[in-house]
Amino acid sequence: MGLIYVRSFGCRTSLCEGEYLAGSLLSLGHEITEDLAPGISSAVIVTCSVTGEADRKCRQLVRRARKFLGDKGVLAVCGCWSQALDVNTAREFGIDILAGTKGKSLVPSAVDSAIRHGREFADLRGEFPPGWEELPLSLTVMHSRAFVKVQDGCDHFCSYCVIPFLRGKPVSRPPGNVTDEIRRLIDSGVKEVVLTGIHLGAYGRDIGMTLAGLVRSVSRIGGLGRLRLGSLEPFCLDGDLTAALADCESFCHHLHLPLQSGDDGILAAMRRGYNARDFLRVCGEARSAISHDIHISSDILVGFPGESEQAFSRTLGVMSDAGLGRVHVFPYSARRGTLAADMPGQVPHSVKVSRVSRAIALGRELFASYARKFIGHEAEILIERDGRGHTRHYIEASCEGKDNEIVRAEVIQFVGGGLECLRRD
Repeated sequence: MGLIYVRSFGCRTSLCEGEYLAGSLLSLGHEITEDLAPGISSAVIVTCSVTGEADRKCRQLVRRARKFLGDKGVLAVCGCWSQALDVNTAREFGIDILAGTKGKSLVPSAVDSAIRHGREFADLRGEFPPGWEELPLSLTVMHSRAFVKVQDGCDHFCSYCVIPFLRGKPVSRPPGNVTDEIRRLIDSGVKEVVLTGIHLGAYGRDIGMTLAGLVRSVSRIGGLGRLRLGSLEPFCLDGDLTAALADCESFCHHLHLPLQSGDDGILAAMRRGYNARDFLRVCGEARSAISHDIHISSDILVGFPGESEQAFSRTLGVMSDAGLGRVHVFPYSARRGTLAADMPGQVPHSVKVSRVSRAIALGRELFASYARKFIGHEAEILIERDGRGHTRHYIEASCEGKDNEIVRAEVIQFVGGGLECLRRD
């Protein structure tokens, strides 16, 4: 039928939604590519709006895709950025099919129809009712690991975050649907599953369940090789969840716990719901309950309004004290409609740039120190593409092997931000 470019921006939930769209379009007879290259007839873009930079990148790609497609190709855009997009602006961008954080299940048939019958603008954002929107996966198209969406929405309202306004209140996927999907994915050859959500720790609150209960259900599925969790707010990692993860043989020893700041005053202004001591305690409890060598990665947000040099230094201190591994560092960007956008003490851009650089440098040191502990030991690696993949501790590794093969190898050295491994079998 046609070659369709599919691209997802942002979090793992967006990656999961992109996989659903790619798989659905494939089932309708289309081919899928991740490259904006000659031969594509249409494009589907899953957008992100977590930062101003994310908005800019989405606008840039939408314009580029429209120019690349010319007057005939169908352009569909969905996700957080497009949720807030004015209809007239969408038309100016040359968007044909507009969906937001809901209505993605309608996108594949709309794209297929537009390819068959011609371009016609359609706004799908108001055509899906509140509640859970099922986006089932039966295979992975663009990734070796399968991102399984189990939760959507957020009501925590951190003072800097626009996502609750775009995604709405938390909703949870029925656990039976989750386990059924994972069984289908295992049958299709998937070795690793990642449970994802916008506020993953809020899973089950609306259906009388918990994330720990879901983990226990998933852990009983036969044939599941590796299980991971997406980003988890620190205050959601309670004793029941750590116990469930500790008992789950397929759980990979990696947690992503966003710190954002190590200064209690800034954390309170951010409305994060914990302080620095709480974060350190949670990290310690995870190591005690699950594994002493668990990889704890994190997010750091620098340049928040009112952040002094002393406050930033405290963040660097907590990063070190927590023994973090990989760290993603972002400069604060004001999001219209959030509390932080009108706070006094906005930090100059040049100061943000400097602090981002310093936090990244420390993050690299911490990650290298953590990764080097595995040198001389055996690691299990899921080969994802071209001899590269990740260990169970979520460290990138290079090793001889076929795509989607799990291999065991000796860790030789840490180089270029990853582990170099030698297969012994």
